[in-house]
Amino acid sequence: MQSVLHLVSGEESEQETSLAIARNLLDDESGSIDDVAVVAQADGITALTGDGGFADEVESLSRDGVSFKACSNTMETKGIDESDLLGNAEIVPEGAVEVTRLENEGYAYMRP
Repeated sequence: MQSVLHLVSGEESEQETSLAIARNLLDDESGSIDDVAVVAQADGITALTGDGGFADEVESLSRDGVSFKACSNTMETKGIDESDLLGNAEIVPEGAVEVTRLENEGYAYMRP
């Protein structure tokens, strides 16, 4: 199974919950989770920057196999540079399009 978390909120508690869910999916002992992706856009993108307060968890999740994807439209609007991103985040043209693409590939959609 594959899961995509859609991170759009700037609320710290929602960002924390999203990252905790990603960790829980990775730690699932059934072995049924093959891939976890986090797509960040709008105010949720702050979780993928050093200013977001989640650097350690994003870096840890990235090392453990979670793929992070950052919306380039949001980055442009918010003045975020690629060097500001954590966790080897991949920049995608549009966050919503990436979520839709992943859903079409069979990823389960999750938004805390």
